[in-house]
Amino acid sequence: MGQSYNVAVIGAGTAGLVTARELQREGHRVTVFEKANKVGGTWLYDSLVESDLLGLDPNREIVHSSLYKSLRTNLPRQVMSFLDYPFVKRESGDTRPFPGHEEVLRFLQDFARDFGLMELIRFGHEVIRVELVDEVSHEWVVESRTRETESRWESKEEVFEAVVICNGKNTEPKVAEFPGISLMPLHQLSVTATASKYMNIVSLCGSW
Repeated sequence: MGQSYNVAVIGAGTAGLVTARELQREGHRVTVFEKANKVGGTWLYDSLVESDLLGLDPNREIVHSSLYKSLRTNLPRQVMSFLDYPFVKRESGDTRPFPGHEEVLRFLQDFARDFGLMELIRFGHEVIRVELVDEVSHEWVVESRTRETESRWESKEEVFEAVVICNGKNTEPKVAEFPGISLMPLHQLSVTATASKYMNIVSLCGSW
């Protein structure tokens, strides 16, 4: 085994959990920062809908997940398996080849528990800054914050020898821009919006 490093992993979704496991297997000291209170990342469903459906207001209260309630996977569970941890059917769960999002979340929760990753994760910790402070020793400052009250946050800076960013790309929407868009009877909306509310509106929906 080689040198052991103090590593920060940002995000406890699919990528963050697998990264944490592999780093721990290699003997590194791992800390996972997760701003939500559970593992799962984008698979952590939230019924709340942002007031700004395009997500352009920087002062809005951001909804963590971009799932909608009836979402199912567009890949079969066999493809979503890990090499040494298959996404098997459970009698008490969703046994369909293309299961609902609840089944994917359960799979990730089981993965985190079975590999002892839960004790590595700091839930409720939002990373707000990552900065390289020493190019020779490769030291990185990670600043995170936790909410103490509704209006007060507490920030903390820590030094790590390596940082892996696994926070995904599904929070900030990509808004379509093309000539004549303002003349068309359509609305662009985030996929967290309730679909039934927009049944009679032409919508542009894409991957964030």
